[in-house]
Amino acid sequence: MKNTIILASALFISCVQFSKAQDGDIREKLVIGAKAGANVSNVYDQKGENFVADPKMGFAGGAFLGIPIGKYIGIQPEVLFSQKGYQGTGTMLGNPYSDTRTTSFLDIPLQIQFKPISFLTFLGGVQYSYLLHQKDVYTYGANSVAQEQEFKNDNARKNIFGAVFGIDATINHFLISGKACWDLQNNTGNGSSYTPRYKNIWFQLTVGFRLYR
Repeated sequence: MKNTIILASALFISCVQFSKAQDGDIREKLVIGAKAGANVSNVYDQKGENFVADPKMGFAGGAFLGIPIGKYIGIQPEVLFSQKGYQGTGTMLGNPYSDTRTTSFLDIPLQIQFKPISFLTFLGGVQYSYLLHQKDVYTYGANSVAQEQEFKNDNARKNIFGAVFGIDATINHFLISGKACWDLQNNTGNGSSYTPRYKNIWFQLTVGFRLYR
């Protein structure tokens, strides 16, 4: 995660240094584009016996639309395929386990744009996430049959709302985007299972291409 932050900072500085390459101020134009990159995800607000999680990387990519309200303000909806998850260990039913979880979401952030200068946009807003698929690779202790059944019976929450903040830096038609995102709801629909309860948090770095008119 530290290396990702350093890389994002270096890319941002490069955008500032080459900002003079912009082909005009397009802050009042409609923008459409696509982007792809990576998430570095983990969990917070953890509830589970001795549950400890480490970060996990995953793919992120999709399309976005920039709708100007004026020169300095706009709206930016997006539709993204976003992989999240964790690598974790814990205790369940009195026995240790390890679990590598990959969750694939359809993320739909709706963000307000603040455009103080032509090549830099600040973003903030809310996000709806729909769980498309969840994959677990786990190992258990002595009571493996009962533990596996707990994971299979887990009632995963399909619809999750969250918050998102980010920065977009642009050079001509190219875009570099960095975001911090987190869920406001936990991963399950009830509290009856022994499997971990948590909320997703992830940092996203993408590059993209945009068209405007």
